[in-house]
Amino acid sequence: MAPWRGGSSRQEGEDRGWLRGAPPPRWVRVLPVLLLVAVTVATLLTPDARDVGFLLGAIPPLAVLSYGWAATAVLGALVVVVMNVPATHLNRPGNTDLLTVVFVAVLSVFVSYVRSRRDAQLNTERAIGEAVQRAVMPPLPERVGRVGCTGFYRAAEDGTLVGGDFFDVREGPYGVRAVMGDVRGHGLAAVATVVSLLGAFREAVLDLPDLVSVADRMDRRLAVDSAGVRHGELFATGLLLEFSADARTVRVVACGHPAPVLLHDGRAREIGVRPGPPFGLGLVGMDPPKEVTVPLEPGDRLFLASDGVWEARDPAGVFYPVPERLAALSGTTAAGLPAAVWAELVRHYEVRDDATMLVLEPGPRGERPRA
Repeated sequence: MAPWRGGSSRQEGEDRGWLRGAPPPRWVRVLPVLLLVAVTVATLLTPDARDVGFLLGAIPPLAVLSYGWAATAVLGALVVVVMNVPATHLNRPGNTDLLTVVFVAVLSVFVSYVRSRRDAQLNTERAIGEAVQRAVMPPLPERVGRVGCTGFYRAAEDGTLVGGDFFDVREGPYGVRAVMGDVRGHGLAAVATVVSLLGAFREAVLDLPDLVSVADRMDRRLAVDSAGVRHGELFATGLLLEFSADARTVRVVACGHPAPVLLHDGRAREIGVRPGPPFGLGLVGMDPPKEVTVPLEPGDRLFLASDGVWEARDPAGVFYPVPERLAALSGTTAAGLPAAVWAELVRHYEVRDDATMLVLEPGPRGERPRA
């Protein structure tokens, strides 16, 4: 399906949501009623308007788009009544015309009944799918240990909550650790890989003493999953962070993923990292990623984003300037920063991939993150 795109109006957004299975926009619901009223009033006012009576035949099919079978039946019956009221000057339709309208109305009721049953089944399946996807990547708490957390996710494939991106923040015996990753591809086909990588990360948080070992565990998980699979070619970029016990430093390991951006005193800069290969390409025998330690000061924030944000383009083909825009948005609260970035992307840029953001704000355990 089409990716989320910037620059659309509210009405266009409603129309695309309708096509994805959401309730139809209001004008679609109102149209058959307005059409019935308009034709009836016009034919009551003048006999010259009887030529527009053919529009009544469109009302039952239009009702199918918005209403259940009972409301569609009522509108169909009203159409037949209006056609036979002498005051409307439509009471002399040919037998063929009248039978055609009646047939269309009955057929519309049947189609509406089938559609309602199908929609009920789809709603049930969608609810189950959403529950499964939220179990894969549940919403982040406001705080994990000493770290305030704000996550943001927009899947490129319409109708899904989880695609090829993932993130998580967990507290373990070695401190608070965070991960962000981007699996090759997106949509439901990538969810199984996301499940494997998140499972490996959550285990490693409890067992392994350093981030390079965590990266190796995730790489091995992906390599095992793709072994023996023809044309498997599974790989994923990843970014791992570990905060010290006092939240004064953060260690960073990058595996083919864009580096985090540090927001400090109104400025924003990418953290310099030496990335290793993405997960799934086999860290053993290759240069492993290098761990970088970055000092933190009170009020510092770390901004992590996926390729969907970094590679968003404006109409001229220019990439979204992440550090520059984050500096301009430095006055925005940590909780509101991802939404502010997304608002800019929607207005001025085209997003072609899953758009994922994670803002981490270290601070004392008793201090609430800024809202």
